[in-house]
Amino acid sequence: MKFVDEATIYVEAGRGGNGCLSFRREKYVPKGGPDGGDGGDGGSVIIKADDGLNTLIDYRYKRKFRAQSGQQGSGRNCTGKKGEDTVLLVPVGTTVVDLDTDEILGDLTAVDQELLVARGGFHGLGNTRFKSSVNRAPRQTTPGKDGEFRNLRLEMKVLADVGLLGMPNAGKSTFIRSVSAARPKVADYPFTTLVPNLGVVRVQSHRSFVVADIPGLIEGASEGAGLGIRFLKHLVRTRLMLHVVDVAPADGSDPVEAVRKIANELEKFSDVLAERERWLVLNKLDLWPEEERAERVEQLVEALGWQGPLYQVSALSGEGTQRLCQDIMRWLEEKAQAEAEDDELAAREQDRRRQLDEDARHRIEEEKEARRARRLAEKGDEWDEDDEDEDDGEVEVFYAP
Repeated sequence: MKFVDEATIYVEAGRGGNGCLSFRREKYVPKGGPDGGDGGDGGSVIIKADDGLNTLIDYRYKRKFRAQSGQQGSGRNCTGKKGEDTVLLVPVGTTVVDLDTDEILGDLTAVDQELLVARGGFHGLGNTRFKSSVNRAPRQTTPGKDGEFRNLRLEMKVLADVGLLGMPNAGKSTFIRSVSAARPKVADYPFTTLVPNLGVVRVQSHRSFVVADIPGLIEGASEGAGLGIRFLKHLVRTRLMLHVVDVAPADGSDPVEAVRKIANELEKFSDVLAERERWLVLNKLDLWPEEERAERVEQLVEALGWQGPLYQVSALSGEGTQRLCQDIMRWLEEKAQAEAEDDELAAREQDRRRQLDEDARHRIEEEKEARRARRLAEKGDEWDEDDEDEDDGEVEVFYAP
């Protein structure tokens, strides 16, 4: 299955059924009176979060969705049938945005959460509704109203407590394999991870958190290098970022420079994201002689001027990962408790998340515009704008049990 985390669709609710103009005609009832029934309401379009989905691929090829219109009323005061609602299933963590106004209509963050995006048209009234003591044979009816319609953008962001970021081949996928049941692809070449992977880390039977592994970043990602910055938006919902650093890169590069490059790309993407809590995780320490580790770590930290939390692990052997996971669990629980006790703190966190959403949407739109300009320059008149995102569909999804 292909991985698609954005889609543009058109939705249209059903039209309400017209009211009926009818009079009772029956033997021995010379003055039966009006008996025209109302029409049925039009069906609405509803978007529903489904935990069985993790991609928006269903909306890449079919992009127009219409609900059923209501039926017309009939005689004998019969009301027309209501149009059936159209329910669109999306992954949990999908944000729905009105494409014409840029208004965020809703954020589906819970299983089975529903969002009404286009309301069905109101039914028309039959002539029975207009009878009165002075109008005993009314010939008035009303037509059904048109349903709402919208152009929508669906944006999926994974729901995770902790996000992993770092250069390609830093060991992020190996780490998530080590601490959870997820089994993302691991290989000795860059960009092995092409899509976000989720894993559930269980510290105890009743205490767990979700960690997200996103594709690696390289210098110039904000300008479209490598896989660009499109996957950074999946860190928006995380509370904590783990910056995984390869202390012994196979290409001989400097780990200090690698840390600085990632920090620089974060700042270019969003100042708010760059200020979020970030822990430094030095990985592949088993490649250093044990007697030299302490000195080398001290030199690296001094060169970076790092003041935050620091962890030394070997994702392959599992060394240091248990302590790291326990500290993460403790930090997340303390954070959640603090927000539960302080409404002002919780409100500030929500404001930061909204700002992050806006920053992510703005930066990704900028990257798309730059990509359009590059492709137009390369292909000229041969380029079809409808196919601008076809490369996104070439990425496969790796499911974690």
